[in-house]
Amino acid sequence: MTRGESAAAVGDVVFLSLERWDDVWRRNQYLVAELCRADPTARVLFVEPAADPLHRLSRRSTPRPGRGLRAAPDLDGIASGRVLLHEPTKWLPRRVDPHVDARLARSVERAVARAGLRRPVLWVNDPSGAAVVRRTGWPALYDVTDDWLAADRSPAEHARLVDDEATLLDRCAEVTVCSTGLVARKGTVRDVTLVTNGVDLDRYRAAHERPADLPAGRVALYAGTVHPDRFDVPLLLATARALAGRASVVLVGPVVDLAPHEHAELARAGVVVLGPRPWTTVPAYLRHADVLLVPHVVDAFTDSLDPIKLYEYRAVGRPVVSTPVAGFRDDPQVRVADAGSFPAAVRAALDDAPPPRVARLDDDPPDVPTWRGQAALMRDALRRTRTSRRP
Repeated sequence: MTRGESAAAVGDVVFLSLERWDDVWRRNQYLVAELCRADPTARVLFVEPAADPLHRLSRRSTPRPGRGLRAAPDLDGIASGRVLLHEPTKWLPRRVDPHVDARLARSVERAVARAGLRRPVLWVNDPSGAAVVRRTGWPALYDVTDDWLAADRSPAEHARLVDDEATLLDRCAEVTVCSTGLVARKGTVRDVTLVTNGVDLDRYRAAHERPADLPAGRVALYAGTVHPDRFDVPLLLATARALAGRASVVLVGPVVDLAPHEHAELARAGVVVLGPRPWTTVPAYLRHADVLLVPHVVDAFTDSLDPIKLYEYRAVGRPVVSTPVAGFRDDPQVRVADAGSFPAAVRAALDDAPPPRVARLDDDPPDVPTWRGQAALMRDALRRTRTSRRP
């Protein structure tokens, strides 16, 4: 500890994220922002997933290189320059270049030097960040938010994930997990700390006008990323058909890796796909939905999750219908239904749903974790990481 540093300080942090810093905020952005607001010593280099020009070209998108080192957008209560972003470039796929992760690790080192960070703590969310742990020896924390070993991946990708996670569980000073399911799985290997997701409760409980792009009439809405790893497209299609003439089914959030025929089927079923919306506007969509949906796949991968929508849905107080997935299946206020009875459960919830309220909710707020509180837990874990003697 150098002169002027506090024993309570987090200091400089390098965050290896599974997600870009954009207008669709998730766990990583919320925790980083609240950490920096609470700790004036903290500086964060937020390393985004590498740009992949060849992959974009294969998807008929315009290829582009990574945007490199740059300042994050202005954040309330955080001085400019305390959060920096770095987007490297992945020029070749791993099957062609087996040294991709080592090259990306060197890119992180160069960005840290350019940013002027000193004695950083490494906060790893992307398992491929094991390459940075191996290369640098920086004190590291592994924040596990998904059990990628349970996801449907190619044999080569699965083997890489197994190797990377073994490195992280062995060499990181701290391991945090976001769900009780992950406590059960990773806690058998080593000690872990539970840091669930949360919600910005005041913002979700405040009054919001109805968004202009919500369709007229009653709405059954899903907020979140539509991805085949977790989202049951056939179930949503069955639900939309069951609600035809009674309510619109609306998707708010990124739609990722669906096949062209799935996009076409959603359109034919009348599903309104709004796409991503800025994190600042999401509460309004939830507040003005008649019913909130969780049509998730039920498998070992989704059982490891702690969906952020669990807390956001609770905060707005609207009726919720979910498949029996982690978090939702244990909430007595949620209608839980398997795939066969899900559409009928949504119809019943619509029949019982009170109209959305425009005014600020005046009943007692739900007892849910907040991002500010969860960031305090993560700050403690980062401080322990900085002072750990684990190799």
